[in-house]
Amino acid sequence: MEAQKKPLLNKRIFWDVDAEKMDFIAKANFVIERVFERGDVEDIRQCRRFYGDEKIEVALTKAKWIGPQTLYLASALFNNKLTDYRCYRESLLNPSLWMY
Repeated sequence: MEAQKKPLLNKRIFWDVDAEKMDFIAKANFVIERVFERGDVEDIRQCRRFYGDEKIEVALTKAKWIGPQTLYLASALFNNKLTDYRCYRESLLNPSLWMY
């Protein structure tokens, strides 16, 4: 993949990894979860342009953990139910682990 085709994301999202060397295709789920958890509106737009909504929806519904704000945002963006998300279903099994 060419460098100019990578999404232009804020460096603060990937403060703990070397984003310049990261393979954005192989690590798509990691990147998507990070952007939706820590990014701002422009970062999310860049992510949506790069990966497409279908891939993002699959990554977020299969995520082991995303915060409540991200969960509600994703649910509204993709017009699906909270129960479609793995992290939400698992939180119902372990209510003490869910942050409210």
